[in-house]
Amino acid sequence: MVKVITYGTYDLLHYGHIALLKRAKALGDYLIVGVTSDAFDRSRGKLNVSQSVVERVEAVKATGIADKIIIEEYEGQKIDDIQKYGADIFTVGSDWKGQFDYLNQYCKVVYLPRTEGISSTKLRTDENPIIHIGVIGTSDPSGRFLEESLYVSGIQAFGAFDCKQDRLNQFCQQYQLRPYNNLDQLLHDSNAVFINTPINQHYDLICRSLRADCHVLCNTPMFLSGQECQRAFALAEEKNKVLFEGIKTLYFPAFEHLLLLVRSGLIGTVKNVDVSCSQIPDSMDTIIHNPFEGSIYDWGTTALLPIIKILGDDFQSCKLYDFEKNQFNYLACGIVRYRSALGAFKAGKGIKTEGSLIITGEKGYIYVPAPWWRTDYFEVRYEDLRATKKYFYKYEGEGFRYEILEFIKMIHSGMLDNYKITKKEILKISQILEQFSQPSTEHL
Repeated sequence: MVKVITYGTYDLLHYGHIALLKRAKALGDYLIVGVTSDAFDRSRGKLNVSQSVVERVEAVKATGIADKIIIEEYEGQKIDDIQKYGADIFTVGSDWKGQFDYLNQYCKVVYLPRTEGISSTKLRTDENPIIHIGVIGTSDPSGRFLEESLYVSGIQAFGAFDCKQDRLNQFCQQYQLRPYNNLDQLLHDSNAVFINTPINQHYDLICRSLRADCHVLCNTPMFLSGQECQRAFALAEEKNKVLFEGIKTLYFPAFEHLLLLVRSGLIGTVKNVDVSCSQIPDSMDTIIHNPFEGSIYDWGTTALLPIIKILGDDFQSCKLYDFEKNQFNYLACGIVRYRSALGAFKAGKGIKTEGSLIITGEKGYIYVPAPWWRTDYFEVRYEDLRATKKYFYKYEGEGFRYEILEFIKMIHSGMLDNYKITKKEILKISQILEQFSQPSTEHL
């Protein structure tokens, strides 16, 4: 028996895929088809996949061509699979010609011609029109956001607005965008907007954008109060638009896997989540004059994210402590109390701390080294350190591309809720940020 093995994503399975599978099957007697996993696709930077791995496997299975279907989950798996299944021939499309010649030492490599004029990319574009996104606010990280958006198909940035004319013109020239002096005109020309302004401007800009029938991706934190949060999401639902908080950490493959491991009970019942975030900017001169910059306003959502996602949104109380100098918030600390667990966070700007995340359970703990919010590696540790397990998940770029992809998927699917962080979770975080300005916060 001659065994043939091939691999692919098989997104939106079309007759080009089927023709390729038939040619592969004709090379031998038994065809093994490897379908890439969602995590493997993301780790390689392949972000425009429309269907889940389950849907893609079912589509391949329905053709009746494959004798066996396997999941490709990691770099280097092809060699392992060829040896494991005793494959005689490895085959892929001719657009990969030469890239898998190294497999010739394990089996015969055959490159098959592809069907002209058909591709998953074309189908995705035909089914889902390009989203034209405008940028509101040109300070960091708007530039990095634009650079990352180039890696995601289905979205095109075309223009920007900023109250500061000099900065706007320089920004648009650098990124080849059209400068808008009138925000209403930008909103009129946009399908969606990316809002990156001081937090005290977010609510008004979000509502203005939603009323102009634009989907909204807003830099974090989104709101200063729970009331702002509730009203904005109510308006988004009324206008049938996506309101999305850009918390890129949520979409890193490593952080997603970390949450799954915690929920699986690998370290037992979680009793404490301890998290810290900090940054020392290049210059503090302009920042310290803005009352809406500082530790809690820059890091609040990020610092609270693992606490709320792991321990839940049903906490009993939150006690906040704040160190200020000249009315600028350098350090904020908080204790979030649950019925049978505690969350603790530290957020600093102009102050440096470790920037790690520790999740403490009854059986063991998870340690994520600094900077944990750019998670690509973590360890699961036990009393016996020899049982330590290490996990590494590569991500591409700075992570913005992953949140942009989720934003686009929500628009195309018609989903009005960010399923990876619920409206209630965002509301609870907003209420903690609102509490920060109340008398109950102890200022040191």
